[in-house]
Amino acid sequence: MVTYENRKSKLIVYTRQTDAKSYPDGLARSIHIAVSRDGQHYQPLNQNYGILFAEAVIRSDNTICPKGVKDPAVFSMPDGSFKITAVRVNEDGSNDEQSRGRLLFWKTMDFIDFQYMGMVEEESLNLDYKEKESCAIQGESVVGSRTEIDAGLCDRLLLHWNPLSHVHTYLPESVAITSREELEELCATAVYSDGSTVPKKVVWHMEEVDCSTPGTYQVRGSLYDTQYSFPLARGYGDPVIFPWKGKWYFLGTNDNLDDIGIYVREADTVSELFAKGVEEHLILGVDEEKDFIQTFWAPEFHIIGGQLYILFAVGGKVWGPQCYLMKLKAGGRITDAEGWGTPVRVLRQNGKPLAENGITLDMTYVSAGGCSYMVWSYREHIGTPADTGSMLYIAEADEEKPWQLAGEPVLLSRPLFGWENVNGTINNEGPHAFVHDGKVYLTYSGGDAAGYTYVLGLLTADVTENLTEVSVWKKSCTPVLSFYSVEGEYGPGHNSFFVDDDGNLMIAYHAEDALESRLRSDGIRRVHFDVHGMPRFDLSAERDLNPALRNVSIQVTLLSGEGN
Repeated sequence: MVTYENRKSKLIVYTRQTDAKSYPDGLARSIHIAVSRDGQHYQPLNQNYGILFAEAVIRSDNTICPKGVKDPAVFSMPDGSFKITAVRVNEDGSNDEQSRGRLLFWKTMDFIDFQYMGMVEEESLNLDYKEKESCAIQGESVVGSRTEIDAGLCDRLLLHWNPLSHVHTYLPESVAITSREELEELCATAVYSDGSTVPKKVVWHMEEVDCSTPGTYQVRGSLYDTQYSFPLARGYGDPVIFPWKGKWYFLGTNDNLDDIGIYVREADTVSELFAKGVEEHLILGVDEEKDFIQTFWAPEFHIIGGQLYILFAVGGKVWGPQCYLMKLKAGGRITDAEGWGTPVRVLRQNGKPLAENGITLDMTYVSAGGCSYMVWSYREHIGTPADTGSMLYIAEADEEKPWQLAGEPVLLSRPLFGWENVNGTINNEGPHAFVHDGKVYLTYSGGDAAGYTYVLGLLTADVTENLTEVSVWKKSCTPVLSFYSVEGEYGPGHNSFFVDDDGNLMIAYHAEDALESRLRSDGIRRVHFDVHGMPRFDLSAERDLNPALRNVSIQVTLLSGEGN
């Protein structure tokens, strides 16, 4: 008898065809995975975006040589694990002479977590290669290697790698209350396709209830949460939303003004920050005496040592942005240029400039485990054959004087994966962090900062670790947000986080609204934590709150009339 537990499904690994306009070399030449319950019809994981990528090679001159893969193969092992191999090639698909006779090699138990084993001699693996098989996946013919997996694992992979959605709304059938306020505080529970849940506020239609008369009533309601349409503000990159003393503030790189000046918006609610005609206040403009001329980039609010700062980058007459910060004066207003102290360039521990020979930008502040850190992006020889690409660095910070590092900079991440270095974009930039359930989550951006290939990557570490130890960080093998994540949003990246008035962790980001657009615009959505506690950044408004599950009803027993 065949039961669900011993029923077998199929899994195939493959690469995709390159499309220079919508799926370039760096993405197509990666390992994609699809599964099938019947062995014939395959569903791609990760929405048919690559999952495993070859790491680039760092040349002797510290530049990056991007790599791809071909001929991926998958093997089931006697201990229940799986091995995945692939031939490494150059980004354009040509042969990689450095890896001749060797294969890229990964191990996995579940096709969710992968252990990269490096490049190994093909003969040493002693694997029994099977004939390649072909199938159609989302209209594209692919050739790949298949293996059998348990049906239960197949289902888990579909839940993990594919978008979550709101599938059920739970409310008790009845409730007893003594006042209108008790019902207004009652939330519904939204249940998602992986079994994770989140409370949702309900707007109760109390017109059918005589609150002066005890009794039993059937009360209707509608689930509610604040949702934001995309795009919110056109021509702004690197958005930051920040609460301060009862008001909300918005900062961003102002592409509409050629990235000249730092402007801030103020409003009573987040939504009002993006209302038509909202006023923008110039708090830092061109200053030739200070050599603040161009590239007013990526300003961020941060509270450091109890004081409010803006971290930002700016460049002078000679192009070359560098990290600065400025502090809000005692009693100063955020929207008043005079309320801010003189900007100070960020220095190394020895008092020298943060960078002598390169550019620095996108600095962010991280407080975790009782320690303070600065994380930023650094790049040398940009636009030349010696371009190193942008790299993330981290160092300990001093809350009392955050303009001077308290430790030596440590290289945290370089754009080695194909989704980080698409078509020569070689970017690791825009870091921003939050702490949740004992973990530090540091997002960053890779790919084309003003194009559809821009994505979010994720670095994760335990909050108790020394975050300047690179080994404590785990780097996601695939982006956590891409142009495949939410329909109609291309190149999502350079984000920040904030907690809204309802206690929800929110992500603000920029993206384009068309594949070929270069106009960066802003979006906001809720960060969801899945059944395993991992953050998900890709819940569209419709998948976060299913319109078909918005309306609810409950039997209410009013125990006493209001005023009695």
